[in-house]
Amino acid sequence: MVRAAVLPAVGAPLEITGIDLPEPGPGQVRVRLAAAGVCHSDLSLSDGTMRVPVPAVLGHEGAGTVVSVGEGVTHVSPGAGVILNWAPSCGRCHACSLGEVWLCANALTGAGTVYARRTDGTDLYPGLNVAAFAEETVVPAACALPVPDGVPLADAALLGCAVLTGYGAVHHSAKVQPGETVAVFGVGGVGLATLQAARIASASKIVAVDVSPEKEALARRAGATDYLVASENTAREIRGLTDKQGVDVAVECVGRAVTIRTAWDSTRRGGRTTVVGIGGKDQQVVFNALEIFHWGRTLSGCVYGNSDPAKDLPVLAEHVRAGRLDLGALVTERIALDGIPAAFDNMLAGKGGRALVVF
Repeated sequence: MVRAAVLPAVGAPLEITGIDLPEPGPGQVRVRLAAAGVCHSDLSLSDGTMRVPVPAVLGHEGAGTVVSVGEGVTHVSPGAGVILNWAPSCGRCHACSLGEVWLCANALTGAGTVYARRTDGTDLYPGLNVAAFAEETVVPAACALPVPDGVPLADAALLGCAVLTGYGAVHHSAKVQPGETVAVFGVGGVGLATLQAARIASASKIVAVDVSPEKEALARRAGATDYLVASENTAREIRGLTDKQGVDVAVECVGRAVTIRTAWDSTRRGGRTTVVGIGGKDQQVVFNALEIFHWGRTLSGCVYGNSDPAKDLPVLAEHVRAGRLDLGALVTERIALDGIPAAFDNMLAGKGGRALVVF
């Protein structure tokens, strides 16, 4: 039995309780968690913006130590540090055949498979495949990737979602070039990673935008050269910072219609707007046909940073070892498992960066 954060039903409060976790079967790995990041996607699962079977153990950004492995698992062994990959690619579907593994049609198949039980015998599902909000978890072998050398195990959890997403938004989706200007909307965990990625890409001006004035120090530490508190004048202010042109690239990390529209309006003619934030179906963004033609901008969605974790994690680790990527700078709060509900409240209130559950 291990302790875990269980979502009993969509919209219900999380319950911190004991669960019965089986030993790994063939092709599975049991992991003792060192840390798990509290991501806005977990909040989106709890409120029904994203749908998964329930009751479920949430948490998809984690790292830990292999406890045991099932038959056929050879790439990791007990005692090894691993990063949990919540969206493993199948290698067989159409997207995978195109090399677009982040769009794998079968990536979330495991989320619909019972992986543990409550003490009363109720079946439990593993949130986004990996159920990282627990002292231990059992995952498919493809969800356990070796931690690269030189990356502290607890900090490695952040590589599993926030950093892969933010770095990929800059380097894979928007393809920011040295000297270009960038605006980042939303200074949470992913936004802070995006700011660092823009700095690594040698952007000449990096504008951070958030509703909270208290996040300015965080944003500047991550690489922002300018900070704006979001308002109806944000797009105009960004143009004022860029010779009235707008930025080359805007990255939206919030998932709200008004923020997406502002990011688009802040981008120069011919620029790129990348949407990372996950919004609900009710968030309708409106454009007219003439402006799409006139501005010549590119608007694109970005799933998991358009990343291939197996290829990108070694690259990120090299940035960590070289001091270019500061994982600790993303974390504004280190909490216990019992602190996750309060971390959800802070996200709803727009407070802080990444909360990290440390086991």
